[in-house]
Amino acid sequence: MAEALQIQVNGLPRDCRSGSTVGDLLRELDIKTERVAVELNLEILDRKDFDLRSLNAGDRVEILSFIGGGGLVFGERDGKGTTDV
Repeated sequence: MAEALQIQVNGLPRDCRSGSTVGDLLRELDIKTERVAVELNLEILDRKDFDLRSLNAGDRVEILSFIGGGGLVFGERDGKGTTDV
């Protein structure tokens, strides 16, 4: 079994397997990569690097999720029979 190491994820301590990558962590947490930004030790990572960046003991990982929202899309019904123009 791989040795465990401790990291911080969004300020909370978390154990992970030695040799894990940021991508492994996101999969373990069931987080889809399409709408997140990840900061590793104050460095914002490019999505393409998630599976390349190894985690080390004491690493600080911040995971930020983007949530869509706002007004209606042009031509979308608002539930009252009107559309946003």
